[in-house]
Order: sequence, then structure tokens, then C-alpha cells
Amino acid sequence: MEKVNIIGAGLAGLSAAISLAENNIASRLISVQPSERAQSVLAAGGINGALNTMGEDDSTENHMEDTLRAGVYIADPEAVRGMTKAAPGIITDMHRIGVPFNISDGKIIQRNFGGQKKKRTAYAKSSTGKMLMTALIDEARKYEINGLIERYPHHELAKILIKNTESGKRECTGVTVADTYNRRQHTLAGKTILAFGGMNGLFPGITTGTTANSGEAAAIAFSAGIRFSNLEMIQYHPTTIGIAGKRCLISEAARGEGGRLFVTRDGKPWYFMEEKYPELGNLMPRDVVSREIWFVLHDPTCGDQVYLDMSHLSKEIWRDRLPDLRKEVMHYLGIDPAKKPVPVDPAIHYFMGGIDVDICHRTNIAGLYAAGECCSQYHGANRLGGNSTLGAIYGGRAAARDLAETLTTAKENQGNTENFDGQGSAEVERPGAEAVLAIGEILKESLGIVRDGEEMENGLEKLKRLEPAANESEKRRLNLAEAILLSALYRKESRGAHYRRDYPEKNDAYRGLVTAEMTKDGIQIGNMAAGEQ
Repeated sequence: MEKVNIIGAGLAGLSAAISLAENNIASRLISVQPSERAQSVLAAGGINGALNTMGEDDSTENHMEDTLRAGVYIADPEAVRGMTKAAPGIITDMHRIGVPFNISDGKIIQRNFGGQKKKRTAYAKSSTGKMLMTALIDEARKYEINGLIERYPHHELAKILIKNTESGKRECTGVTVADTYNRRQHTLAGKTILAFGGMNGLFPGITTGTTANSGEAAAIAFSAGIRFSNLEMIQYHPTTIGIAGKRCLISEAARGEGGRLFVTRDGKPWYFMEEKYPELGNLMPRDVVSREIWFVLHDPTCGDQVYLDMSHLSKEIWRDRLPDLRKEVMHYLGIDPAKKPVPVDPAIHYFMGGIDVDICHRTNIAGLYAAGECCSQYHGANRLGGNSTLGAIYGGRAAARDLAETLTTAKENQGNTENFDGQGSAEVERPGAEAVLAIGEILKESLGIVRDGEEMENGLEKLKRLEPAANESEKRRLNLAEAILLSALYRKESRGAHYRRDYPEKNDAYRGLVTAEMTKDGIQIGNMAAGEQ
């Protein structure tokens, strides 16, 4: 039978594989790391869905409106409607297969999360991602037994195979992957779902994502002519701490349970978010909070460090809702957050932009889909906390659902199996460490919380100076980096996570997707209404 290739084994990849298996369609789950070490495991705070268990008259329409408003209305409304409508059922499904959500009186407890006026974030203490992944891994094993899911851990994407059809369209025919242990390459025919996560590796040292997420798969996809959108929308999470090689997230759950941000002013704590935004205070959307931190740190009347004060939270909250968060802070900083304020800084946490997909998660290449953080769909200009886990699960299901409708049953396809096809040992060319750091430093300087055209133009010039000495892998990385900067320069406005000093106002001439595509004539930047393909 025909098998589907899934690149990535986190929430989106697992959800797609399980959904395909439920329709008797086999898949290969291909990933550099096993699912147990996917970035999805790191998700702490929760998963959103209007269960309305907290007596606040919540609804899926409320959830949809909060999502669109936080994303400043550039996400596809129909796609967001589909996700938020499915959210309660997804949470119920996850609970059914074993996710130990916090429960009271037989009902799933939901907490406050940024940008939302209702308590709609279900959680499993402060390890929701790990609990979701554990349940989905166990669910997937049921289908591994009969061969409907085959796992290929320690394999990385080397190439996306694309052909031109007689009708003039481009079609994905499979992928080439490489075993990271023995460097043996293999060609795998079949339709493909990309679920490889965000582009953390383009910004080394300043993201909360796993260091294993190198950005190579995204660079391969972009250079293959797969259209991306909203690359300029990079979310800085307001509360992180530094650890070796990356940033460690202090979950928004801490503020959802009552944590307060402050900076010293005139020798006294100033709770600036509560003064500036009295309705939601510390639970304003992440782009707003990160930007306000930037502003106070550049205010000469304020101190040079922002703190998150959680010392007033009750013993019950620390025990039942935030135990892992407390352990992490104590481990990395030697500070007990139940007793002392924690110094925090914004860091890159999520990429709203990525591979451009339609409502069914189809890309501009026939037979090729994308789901999870690697794609641009539900979050617009800023993501709500708790919508990433939801979007990954829903997106994986949506891609699988559309694929299931296009593929015939396994029984009808017997005899058409494409085997795991060895192609001999070969080294996959990788970018050098010096080039990775150089590109990362340029992007860091050019694409901060507050940016402007001059900085970004300078960044482009610096990237171009790296091109003559670059190998093929480095050139792909440079292509993607240039596309991010060109997208940010094209959007001459401030919207959500994209804030420009030189264009500080929102301009509805840009109320749409900024698209980026590699063509034979170079990188093409355009504007497209949400929902178009």
C-alpha cells in the first residue's frame, strides 16, 4: 500500500500518523529525535479549548475572536473557526487516551492565559506538553504493531523530491532522508507531511526551542520552491531565563496563576503591566508584554532588569499547578521562586510564519502538506499561549483528513508498496558552525522586538557578503534568512509581533499574508489575502 512520509514526530506528526492509521493508511514517522525528545515535550502551560468548565459562559466563538484579535486579523478566519470549534473535542480526546489534566469535581480545570478573557487553558500541572506527547506516543504504538505506523528515528531530511507534471503543476513524489548514525541515504516515495517544527536554529542561543531543531529542514523546503508566509512574525516570549546554549521558558502559566512583572523605578517596584493595561495586566498578549519590557528597559528612569514576582502564590498553587516550573528555576538559577522574584528576559519562543498552507494544510506543491509550527496558518501576527499545542494536534489531523480523502484504501493498493530504498553511504552537507553563528548574529541584530528598516537593510547586506564563501547548505540557510528580512522590510507597518520604529502604526494595506517564494529569478516577496492559495 502507498505510505505517507511524515517529517517530524512531535504533536503534529504523531497526530497526523494516528489519524492516517485510523483510516487504514500507513505512514513513516521520520525524525532526528525520537518522539520522547521532540520539542512538543517542552510545552508547559496548557492547551486551549472552550470547554466552559469554569462557569464563565465561554464559547468556541469567543475563542475564535480572541485568536483572531491577538493575531491582529491576518489569520484565515475559516481556518481559525475550524480549529477553535474542534478544540473541546480534542481536549476530551486527549483526556480519554490518558492525559492527566488537572480535575476538580469531575471536570477539567482551566486557567487564565494571555490575551484571553476566559479561563479556557486546560493543563496537566506545568508539564502539559510532556503529558500530551506521552499519551499520543502510547496511542501510536497501537498502530505500530500492525505496521500502519513505521518509525524512523535518527533520520534527517536531505531533499524533497518534486517533479513537474504534464499540466504544468509541481508535485511532491517523496523525500530523501539520511540516517544520522551511519550517513546512509534513502529515497522514500509517497505524499509527504512536513511537521518539523520552528526555525530555532537560525537564531542560536536566543530561543526557547530545542537545540536539535536546527532550521535545516525549513531551509531545504524554502530553497525547493515551497511558498512561505508571514516570516517576519517572530514571537518573543516575555519571561525566560538563560541556560547553556538556549533560553529556558518561564511558562505563561506563572502569570496565569497570579505572577506579577515589575521593574524598579525610583527605588521601588513598578508593576508596569498592571498600570498600563488594567483589564488584563500581566496577561496581555505576548507581543505586547515583550514590547513593554523593551520599553521600560530603555527608560532611563527604570532599572536594567525586569523581575517576575511569584512569591505571593499559595503553597497549593506551587504543589498542584506549577511544581515543575519551581524545580527548573531552582535548578538553573538557584532561586526559589516561591520566596524571591525571578529575573526574566524576553527571548524568541515561536515562529508564527512558516510554510504557507490552505485550510486543508496543503502547500503550493501538490501532494505536500505542512502542520504544526513549521507552517503559517492559525496565529497571524501573534500566537496565544495554549494555541500552539492545539494548532499542532488539529493541524496534523486536518492534513491527514485531506490525505485520507485523496488516497484509496490499503486493500486496493496492495502490491504498490514503495520499500525503504538504500542509496549508499554519503555525507549530507551541513552548514559550518562559523556560518551558523554569523547568520544568527545578523538576524539577532536585525530582527529584535523593536526593529527598523535601516537595521534590516544592513542585515541584508551582511548576509549577501557571506554568499561567495558559502557551501550549498549554507546558501539554503542564507536564502531563508534573506527571505525573513525581505518579508519584514516589505511589511511597512507595525502589527502584532512585528513592530517597526520607522512605521509604528498599523496599516490595513498590509492586512494580509506577506509571502516569500524562491524562484529561478530569486526570492519573490508578495502580499496575499488570508485563505488564498
